[in-house]
Amino acid sequence: MDSLDRALFEGDEMRAALTARDIGTVYRHLRRLGISQRHIAQRTGQSQSEVSEIMGRGRQVSNVWVLERIADGLGIPRAWLGVSYGEEQPEESPAEEEVDEAVKRRALIATATTAAVGQALGLGKPLTLALPTGQPLPSRLGISDVHAVRAVTKQLRGVARYYGGQAGMFRGAVATYTPWLGVPATEEVTAALAAALAELYTEAGWACNDEGLDGSAFFTRALSLAGEFEDTYGVTNAAWSSGFTLVRSGHPNDALKLFQLGHLGLSGFRLGRSTAASRAEDPRLPTLAACLNFHSATAWALMKAPEEATWCLAEAHEGRESRDAFACAAGDSWTAAVHLDLGRLEAAERSVTSALRSYGENHRRGRTQAELLRAEVHVRAGEPQGLTLAHHAIEAVRTLRSTRVRRERLVPLAAALAARPGTDTRELARKARQIATH
Repeated sequence: MDSLDRALFEGDEMRAALTARDIGTVYRHLRRLGISQRHIAQRTGQSQSEVSEIMGRGRQVSNVWVLERIADGLGIPRAWLGVSYGEEQPEESPAEEEVDEAVKRRALIATATTAAVGQALGLGKPLTLALPTGQPLPSRLGISDVHAVRAVTKQLRGVARYYGGQAGMFRGAVATYTPWLGVPATEEVTAALAAALAELYTEAGWACNDEGLDGSAFFTRALSLAGEFEDTYGVTNAAWSSGFTLVRSGHPNDALKLFQLGHLGLSGFRLGRSTAASRAEDPRLPTLAACLNFHSATAWALMKAPEEATWCLAEAHEGRESRDAFACAAGDSWTAAVHLDLGRLEAAERSVTSALRSYGENHRRGRTQAELLRAEVHVRAGEPQGLTLAHHAIEAVRTLRSTRVRRERLVPLAAALAARPGTDTRELARKARQIATH
């Protein structure tokens, strides 16, 4: 069977659909180009009825093996559907991949600028996110429907905090609730739904990134939606979360831009409101401001600017007002990581010890990340306990679905172990590297 022309999949709409794993839109686009359902079914190893159901009823495809078969059958790189898991992308050089990623980062910054200050400053065209259609919709929405979206987001966030990842579950929720924006409702309910969806999109982008997938389209959609409905929390939360995914991925400068735009959104810059007025409207904003400062400190530390990093840490601790144990533990863990970046081992030890005291059993992902941090501190200090702590943390990370924890904390621990003398230490370093790349 002849291969399909790769140019069929190069348009903005098609690439957005592929990024979102929106197979229904992909198939409908191919049909508009004259490719029959029967031909699609033959290529993807599906029955014609399955193809019809995906196209007409918005049935989701979440099984990784099916997605791989679809990518192979259509003749496109698996990475375009987010299922390459580190494999080399066909016919793309590292330079081309970096250009593509740079475009996505510029699009995030452009959309955050629009949302925060009302103009894009010529930074690039925002990304789009294609979503399924054809799902049964309510006849009219009420505020209880908005509460349902928020409850689902909260539940999925809890699962993600325990195991990491959960991109597939968040994608399913996004596909279910996004079409509700077109359902009749009062202006108040529509605005509340937009805010709830902006939060859901942000969590979906975070979950994708945590699994090593591309979540940029979800962050971009969250920023656009929050900006359109003048949702201060939504703009700031999406700017912070998207920057969070970049800061330890080799792009601290781009991350810092997003954090700075988040501060602008937080201050109500676009609407001419004061910071005090904005915070009075939403009690979540002080904690979010602290998060922006914590990760601004991370960016400055990685850019070798210790004075700026120290100032941001001080601002974060002074401004945080949360009584939530998870938020307090996360803040202490982030502080420890910054101190570790700056070579302040004693300060890092104090902060990570505080984090581990605060993390409960329901936050396995965060606790494991803190355990990896503590182990690295002890190994770098040359303390005998470091090997025991490292062994425990390395075993704990096996239970997570988080690619990011492995990349950001297990890889540095492996490097610290490799720098220490001894056969046992080298073997533990080898094991850590093996798990990190699994």
